[in-house]
Amino acid sequence: MKNPLLLLPGLALLMSAAPVTAQDADAPKKAYLDEKSAPADFAVQGEYSGSIKNDDGEFKLGVQVIAQGKNELAFVAYIGGLPGDGWQGEEPIRGKGTVSGKTGTLTSDRGRAEIADGRFTIYSNDNNRIGELSKVTRTSPTLGMKAPEGAVVLFDGSNTDKLEKGKMSEDKLLMVDVLSKDKFQDFQLHLEFRLAYMPNARGQARSNSGCYLQGRYEVQILDSFGLTGENNECGGIYQASKPDLNMCFPPLSWQTYDIEFHAAKFGADGKKTANARTTVKHNGVVIHSNREIPGGTPGGPIGKEGAEPGPIFLQDHGDPLRFRNIWVKSL
Repeated sequence: MKNPLLLLPGLALLMSAAPVTAQDADAPKKAYLDEKSAPADFAVQGEYSGSIKNDDGEFKLGVQVIAQGKNELAFVAYIGGLPGDGWQGEEPIRGKGTVSGKTGTLTSDRGRAEIADGRFTIYSNDNNRIGELSKVTRTSPTLGMKAPEGAVVLFDGSNTDKLEKGKMSEDKLLMVDVLSKDKFQDFQLHLEFRLAYMPNARGQARSNSGCYLQGRYEVQILDSFGLTGENNECGGIYQASKPDLNMCFPPLSWQTYDIEFHAAKFGADGKKTANARTTVKHNGVVIHSNREIPGGTPGGPIGKEGAEPGPIFLQDHGDPLRFRNIWVKSL
């Protein structure tokens, strides 16, 4: 079946454009931690959703618009809706555009799309309006989840007593590079994080951190909004497994990880008899289901796998981001 987006002139934009996964080792590290300080292009970046009509009928469309710095934009268009909200995995269309102040423009020889005041409007070359999407702000269904009875609350905004090297920002949020004093074997973890807005950075330079289970296995934290979803992107088990779906929200949104972890097993001789396994929900959507982790990942405080329990570690990768509402319940 022909991709229905090709019948929409304003969205068949720059299909041969370079993907937004390109990395830039020299990208500026300027980071914004709140919407008030963010530049004007932040108002254009985000998620847009709605219904579009063409000759084949009406269908739902989701578009992610990503600020790239220097007045540049990238976009990803998903037939059926945004990831986690209707998209069934059909190859999305990727392209580019520009931003002037708080207005974005995506153009091609077949039409254009304009973004302003929370509206994504599609026009044909003869200036006919053929569709409009609205900006949406999604919220994880587990945001603000309270710790169950018997859980260890690692951070609730009141103090960092349960953490080694714990530091809070002025607004009572947890900063990077912390290690839990408690150690855990099999457990359920709830974690909330907010990525910094770094429009001029790319790839691994864009709000990078990591959540290490037992200090051994990293679930990557990264501004992967609009990327393809790899093992070194948000939700990936670093160097082991990419997420089933890229559920990364735009930066400066509060996001959640809900993780069930079962430790690797070892025999009396110290040899491993079973790999660790984990189920990970990112913003309420399962992205790893009872996934086997073949070995430890680099960068954590514990150098190798072992039978003993380990801590929760939130990595400092040189970028500022924030955490809140962290608790662990042993299973």
